[in-house]
Amino acid sequence: MAKKILMVCSGNGLSSSIAEAVMAEIIEEAGLSYCWQVHSAALGGWNSNHRSDEGTLSLCTDNGVLFLKRARQMRLEDFEQFDYIFGMNKEIVKDLRRMAPIKCKDRIQLLGDYGLPENESIIDHENGNEDLKGVYQKCIIACDVFLKEYAALVQEIYD
Repeated sequence: MAKKILMVCSGNGLSSSIAEAVMAEIIEEAGLSYCWQVHSAALGGWNSNHRSDEGTLSLCTDNGVLFLKRARQMRLEDFEQFDYIFGMNKEIVKDLRRMAPIKCKDRIQLLGDYGLPENESIIDHENGNEDLKGVYQKCIIACDVFLKEYAALVQEIYD
């Protein structure tokens, strides 16, 4: 059974969508689609069923990453269904840990814990802290480091 990754931000239109697209591309390029799946979600429901931000779609397209998705809100069952749940920033991680059943709390991590200096957050550009290109670059680094760290462990299950 494939390991499942969930990327989570506040609205699922920016950073978690970019992280999903980047991770999916890295998984595909590595030939690991048979053992990894990636999705994204929002803590809040205000963007539910809306397309990702136009800037997000444009950035992904400009970088050769096909990405068409509609936002969705985090559900309680996601904590059970996903093996790795990544918050894009420290506040999201705190909120996820408050929501999660006790047995699922260890699945929740900060994506920036992988390859970014000092466990850096990946913050949506709408907050004025980063532009989308910065979010994209951080996602490439973090997703690549995570997958390199865990791919061998997961592949052993299939070999």
